[in-house]
Amino acid sequence: MPDIDILIIGAGVVGLAVAKEVSECSKNVVLVEKNAYFGQETSSRNSEVIHAGMHYPQGSLKAVLCVEGRQLLYEICRKHAIGFKKCGKLTVALDSWEVPYLEKLLRQGESNGVEGLRFVEKKELTSLEPNIDGFSALWSSETGIIDSHRLMQYYLNFAKDNGAIVSFNSKVSAIEKSYQGYNVAVSNNDDNFVLRSQVVINCAGLDSDTIAAMPGIDILASKYNLYYCRGEYFRVHNQYGKLNTLVYPVPVPKGAGLGIHATLDLNGGLRLGPDDEYLALREVNYSSDPSKRKNFFLSANKFMPFLKEEDLATDTVGIRPKLQGPGEDFRDFVIQDEAKKGFPGLINLIGIESPGLTASAAIGKKVKTMVTDILGARI
Repeated sequence: MPDIDILIIGAGVVGLAVAKEVSECSKNVVLVEKNAYFGQETSSRNSEVIHAGMHYPQGSLKAVLCVEGRQLLYEICRKHAIGFKKCGKLTVALDSWEVPYLEKLLRQGESNGVEGLRFVEKKELTSLEPNIDGFSALWSSETGIIDSHRLMQYYLNFAKDNGAIVSFNSKVSAIEKSYQGYNVAVSNNDDNFVLRSQVVINCAGLDSDTIAAMPGIDILASKYNLYYCRGEYFRVHNQYGKLNTLVYPVPVPKGAGLGIHATLDLNGGLRLGPDDEYLALREVNYSSDPSKRKNFFLSANKFMPFLKEEDLATDTVGIRPKLQGPGEDFRDFVIQDEAKKGFPGLINLIGIESPGLTASAAIGKKVKTMVTDILGARI
């Protein structure tokens, strides 16, 4: 028999949410993470926004899981004293020609079941945000911000309380399919060992396509190959209290993100970002680039006239694991039981970028259902 029922690879916010959920249906769960602590990559280098769900096509996993996950997150935060603020969001049209894009967002959001969306004309926009300049805007009352570290800690504690074993500094180097599951080679400092697991759940984020290829999946044929997209943030100093809500530009069609936007943190601080820069090589480089300050200022100053370039200072840098290449159309999350490819018990989660944080609780529940179907009567 395999040593364990379920092995989860990756302790970002999604891997932790999955560990929380599957630990409720099996007491034989192991979570391995290559870094020294949880959430060290994409999960800790983002805007910490709870998205409402209007930016994704109707019926897509991103749309469905974002809306469900948002509702679950607010409930989790209230119940477990995790910091959050439902501050709302304005997507601002700078001129009349951008209004049709807002109308499309509104229709898409309503079709996705997003609550609290409505148009705001210039007079009300000025009333809501006196320091924002625009022609009109789309108001989303359900958008918010969250303490993502505390959320991840909650997921981790829940899983460990249910008996899950968590091993940091543990890097997966090979996965071999066996007749009872999978043999997974793991290195932990100078210690090398093999875990035999009936189910393997790949939540490896930036490395999720590499992990998917290990047992033998053709990631090019499956369209699982990832593109790394770098996003920089700038902190805006001396501007506490200038904004009440999150403020976004109208997104660019086929863009890699939602545009450089203004986000608040739970202490009232203000950040701009992220931008989007596809990396030619899969290099993980979190060094800031001060030379981008001018571009950030010019981009945000269009709707935030109070900004001064000298108030902008480099902040964090994140890298998104995107299935969508430069200039390509929308790509959805991959959350797939690979039995049809000849790999029963292997569940791949690939391309889990935004709104992955918002959707995390819903993703965990979806994967739990898949695991229950695989393990059946054993759990």
